[in-house]
Amino acid sequence: MRLVAVRAIRTALIGLALLAALAHASGLWPMRLIDRAQLAVDDTRLRAMLPGTRDERIVIVDVDERSLAEIGRWPWPRDRLAALADELFVRQRAAVVGFDMVFAEPDESAGLRLLDGIAARDATLAPALLPWRAEFDHDARLARSLDGRAAVLGFYLSNEHGATRIGALPAPVFAADVPQGRAVAFTQWEGFAANLASLARAAPSAGFFNVLPDADGSVRRMPLIAQVQGQHHETLALAMLRRQIGGPALRPVFSAERWLPRDDEGLVAIELSQGAQRLSIPVDAQAGVRVPYRGPGGPRGGSFDYVSAADLLLGRVAAGHLAGKFVLVGSTAPGVYDLRSTPVAEVYPGVEVHASLLSGLLDGRTVVQPDWTRGYEVLQLIAVAAILLIALPRLAPLAAIAATALVALALSALDLWLYRSLHLALPVASALLLTAVIFAIATSWGYVVEGRRRRTLARLFGSYVPPELVAQMARDPRRYDMRAENRELSVMFCDLRNFTLISESLPPEDLRALINRFFSVMTLAIRAQRGTLDKYIGDAIMAFWGAPLHDGEHAAQSVRAALAMLAQLAPLNADLRERGLPAIGLGIGINTGLVCVGDMGSQVRRSYTVMGDAVNLASRIEALTRVYGVEVLVGEATRAAAGEVCAWIEVDRVRVKGKEQAVTLFTPVSEASAAVPRFAEEMRLWQLALTSWRKQDLSRAQATLEALRMQFDPSAFSGMYRQLGERVAQFQRQPPPPGWDGTNSFDSK
Repeated sequence: MRLVAVRAIRTALIGLALLAALAHASGLWPMRLIDRAQLAVDDTRLRAMLPGTRDERIVIVDVDERSLAEIGRWPWPRDRLAALADELFVRQRAAVVGFDMVFAEPDESAGLRLLDGIAARDATLAPALLPWRAEFDHDARLARSLDGRAAVLGFYLSNEHGATRIGALPAPVFAADVPQGRAVAFTQWEGFAANLASLARAAPSAGFFNVLPDADGSVRRMPLIAQVQGQHHETLALAMLRRQIGGPALRPVFSAERWLPRDDEGLVAIELSQGAQRLSIPVDAQAGVRVPYRGPGGPRGGSFDYVSAADLLLGRVAAGHLAGKFVLVGSTAPGVYDLRSTPVAEVYPGVEVHASLLSGLLDGRTVVQPDWTRGYEVLQLIAVAAILLIALPRLAPLAAIAATALVALALSALDLWLYRSLHLALPVASALLLTAVIFAIATSWGYVVEGRRRRTLARLFGSYVPPELVAQMARDPRRYDMRAENRELSVMFCDLRNFTLISESLPPEDLRALINRFFSVMTLAIRAQRGTLDKYIGDAIMAFWGAPLHDGEHAAQSVRAALAMLAQLAPLNADLRERGLPAIGLGIGINTGLVCVGDMGSQVRRSYTVMGDAVNLASRIEALTRVYGVEVLVGEATRAAAGEVCAWIEVDRVRVKGKEQAVTLFTPVSEASAAVPRFAEEMRLWQLALTSWRKQDLSRAQATLEALRMQFDPSAFSGMYRQLGERVAQFQRQPPPPGWDGTNSFDSK
């Protein structure tokens, strides 16, 4: 009953999540969280797709801080702007010049009003003042510089309370009845600040420079067409494009397709037509587009060439440098207040927003959100929910994670493809969030069913197995239990040397601290190689590899652990030497073979441990480290299974108590030790001595051992040489019995 109730709750929660997502997608219940997530996705996608290259067709003439310092504070007298216009059109031969500024008020900086006042008070002076008036009329001077040239002025629109209407708007781009009676959602504006009538007559092409900031204040979209008092006007970048190609007519394009539910009236594009030529610019339902930013912005951003207005006015720019280019006149100076917040930079020049849009229009890479976006989002959510609801309940946890990640990856890949190839900015955040929610709910369901198995597994193995292995086992708890089974494992015994001497020299508290440190360091080395700590036996450690988790490299892991344990001795012994105490050593024995592993013991106490002949042999091999004077000995089965995990030295062939069959012993050598140039020669002599011994060529064996002592004493393997030398001397006194095969026998542990 409990599982049925949990299943019902799971289904209800997933249904509620889907309904909430559908309500948001359809516009019935917009959710700010999803909107913000979509903005973050949009910004990430935009930054990932930035061209990062310079558009050489567009140049920004920058009224920068240096220009203000050299020419004068803003606003400049119109005669200076006229001089700038003359420089751009005559000497630089620019193709089109757009002004990201508005000239709504008369220029009175030269005292024109005062001159007119004098003429009004004394009519006899009026004729004499006429030449001076022409000199002081900077607006007329600017109008003459713009007249007949490819200049595009700017103006801005306003919806503020009590918005005023100043200046002369340009002619509308199409008549009010061109949308054919359709209720197109053009952005509506009540007020405007346009240019003086004289300037508007001289330069009839003009465009607004308003943007559409989102709720967070960032500029991502711009309208290509806006409606003011029932008339339709174009943005500055579109006006510059039209001016350059001869002023083609504009008309809205609608779609008759209804394969997805559409918003408003199906506006899909703005078409520029001139004779038989057609240029279609895709737009959203508000005739807007996403700003196709190219880079981080500013003179150092690298997207466009910036030229200081001061350099142009003072003749520091070579003639023809701007020939044939689109020129936008604007400002990056903070005091002019034309800086924006954008997805690519928190502070971005407003003039470069228009340059980016113009660049996108020229390349045909403007991105839009089509009017069927809501229908697409609804279908996407339904498809995602259906796929996950069918797949997740049938999959194991790891497979469910992989499937969820695959769905998220597929959604992201589709979104990027639509953006890059079809220039569509479609919503994906709601589908990604729904994917995460459905996975979280399905995971909680799996926790109820699988969690009980994991908790049971942790209780059973937590006392015996390293936590990291328990965590790995918990990923699929059905595969593991504590029942005894026969399995090939590698078993290690590690004994602490010189402990008795040290214990006699230290007070109990210091001794406890030392032994705790020793056990901690060595246990970490074992666990680092996926070993299972069996128990501490006095000052000895018992561990094994290959259970409870199967590990095909258990022999190699055990050898690596032994070498790592030896490496940990140096800092321990350095501490002991500082305290005037003898150094400690290790004796490690490793054997690989078939053992019984599982939960064993009495009703009073049980433990997860190993038993068997291979375990006993590992213990006896450890004891032989004292005989041969080496720190690590492994059986031949371990040597064969471990492979070339390190360099190997054959030590001897022995027969231990309780074993009829002889076993060959090896000691591992770290790569660093084996790389010493003398090592190869030392091992060659040792192998020669061992072979001579087994062939009963005692004189040669003795001579070789003597050469080893003379050339390599002291050596880490001196104990091996000494032990073999003692047997050679013994056999010289008493020859080996008939049938002797070179095996060294030990009757006790």
